[in-house]
Amino acid sequence: AMPRGDMPELPEVETVRRGLDTAMRGRRIVRVDLRRPDLRWPLPEGMAERLTGATVERLRRRSKYIMADLSTGETLLIHLGMSGRILVSGGQLGAFHANSATPEKHDHVVIDLDDATRITFNDARRFGAMDLLQTGTEDTHWLLRDLGPEPLGNAFDETYLAARMKGRATPVKSLLLDQKTVAGLGNIYVCEVLFRAGVHPARKAGRVSASRVATLVPIIREVLGEAIEAGGSSLRDFRHSDGELGYFQHSFRVYDREGAHCVTPGCTGAIARIAQSGRSTFYCPHCQR
Repeated sequence: AMPRGDMPELPEVETVRRGLDTAMRGRRIVRVDLRRPDLRWPLPEGMAERLTGATVERLRRRSKYIMADLSTGETLLIHLGMSGRILVSGGQLGAFHANSATPEKHDHVVIDLDDATRITFNDARRFGAMDLLQTGTEDTHWLLRDLGPEPLGNAFDETYLAARMKGRATPVKSLLLDQKTVAGLGNIYVCEVLFRAGVHPARKAGRVSASRVATLVPIIREVLGEAIEAGGSSLRDFRHSDGELGYFQHSFRVYDREGAHCVTPGCTGAIARIAQSGRSTFYCPHCQR
């Protein structure tokens, strides 16, 4: 399962987006219960009034942020932070109706839709965030404006990445974790990418060979693609879960496997862990140079 101590990364957030899109698209918001005035930052002015009566047109994602476009010309921006969870109950999921009646201590924002579906934002540590902005202005929003290209988008290609890495003394792992380089990649998936690419996480970005840099982009797409697929299959089993979106079983090759055998055929190495800028890095010292 996704280790709880790590922030949801792009595949987890994409899974939440898909689940919310299924539950909310085309539905009208009939009631909004704000159980506190703030999460990580104060909630926007008049948020309950501005959401009530609006129809949800679609849900989009930018990096680890989810955006719900509303019929009012506004967009609700949602960031899960470290501990944010979104629960879907009632309505189309019938079975969960009973659960939704008992509010949990950390249920901070509750949105009821016109088909009796309830969307609950639960955040024990309040690192999550919500904001309302004019639809179409998200690129200038202070949380989004400095983000690099989407790893699955066309702007993120070999030429771009090579230019970002050229001459840099920063470790390749730190460079890939930098949201200005590429948006939405976090600790787990960077560890997995570097393992598949055979690149040592502490290697200076500027010292990664051109041929290795060329393999990084397709490997990033492949690793994220597989994770999104794993998340998608968890959504299909969603009715049997506890109504929580976004966390799913995913088999990692190096992440959180310190001391375990390397999965590369013929490799006799064991997965090692080092700390890099306050995060744990997992890698195979034999396979990654």
